[in-house]
Amino acid sequence: MESAIDAHLKCPRSLSRRVADDYRPPFPMWVARADEDLTQVVMGYFGVQHLGADARPRALAALRHIVDGFAAEDGPGHHDLTHHVDAQGYDNLIAVAYWRDPAAFERWIASEPVKGWWESDDRLNDGVGYFREIVSPRAEQFETLYAFTDRFPGVGAIMDRASGEIEEHGYWGSMRDRFPISQTDWMAASGALGVVAGQPQLGGRVVIRAHDNIALIRSGQDWAEADGDERKLYLEEIEPTLRAGMDFLRDNGQGVGCYSNRYVQIIDIDGNPLEKSFNIGHWRSLDLLERWAESHPTHLRIFVTFFRVATQLSKLRLYHEVSVFDGKNQTYEYVNCHPQTGMIRDAQAA
Repeated sequence: MESAIDAHLKCPRSLSRRVADDYRPPFPMWVARADEDLTQVVMGYFGVQHLGADARPRALAALRHIVDGFAAEDGPGHHDLTHHVDAQGYDNLIAVAYWRDPAAFERWIASEPVKGWWESDDRLNDGVGYFREIVSPRAEQFETLYAFTDRFPGVGAIMDRASGEIEEHGYWGSMRDRFPISQTDWMAASGALGVVAGQPQLGGRVVIRAHDNIALIRSGQDWAEADGDERKLYLEEIEPTLRAGMDFLRDNGQGVGCYSNRYVQIIDIDGNPLEKSFNIGHWRSLDLLERWAESHPTHLRIFVTFFRVATQLSKLRLYHEVSVFDGKNQTYEYVNCHPQTGMIRDAQAA
């Protein structure tokens, strides 16, 4: 059994783990490994927002345009497409893309086809909204966890291999213990979200300033291969419990430190749902995410349900990735989105 923290990211600890050195987890889990040349990644969330069925064709066309752009030189190494309806009743299509090389991303985002399309006044008149939420954690600022060892989703898709069975899971605090930076840094939040351009209530273009150590969790489930009792277990017991927790954070997250929570379903390029879903949660800090996970009834029900059935699962694919970011390595931009979208809601007016 090995540590979730890869050997080249280990350093002398000034902060202790949450468990004793002889702890052994109750079931196996794995993390994604990357070679030493991976020092930072880019995670880009490119969204299209619309209200009502009449605007759906325009929104899908915009999503296809974004995806076509991924095929250009310096495009992402992996992407997923998702759909969800937010608390205000708006449909949101998001292309979630991952780059292994931040320099390649910078060339891509600055290329004329990408830059020109985003900055065009046409975006203000398309009849749909757009957003770009782009974050770039250093290698020591993110962790992964998988209940399987192949075909990693999300950031794992741009990494190199799977670990062996790891020690740091199955206990409160294990998420933090998997972060390489947790060896020496509390990852405390500082500063506040602020509106630096635009007026959210008026629509148009809005830019939000981030702060250090915002935390982002992507927690997913893939039930496409599950069948029989395992499929029934997921659809009738696990998923309803999960959805209740995600709906709580969507509707009441502001009070517990969650800036934005989206429970999304993966779709194909035509908007058809696939049997995969994940949560996209932005939090003020990792410790507030931990506090909710460890103490709030909505998450305790998720946790207890999972632990009760974990040994019965063989085809259900569960995973998560969690990151924190320096303020300078985050971009949140919105065009014609409603004022509760993403990071706009909690941003202080200029």
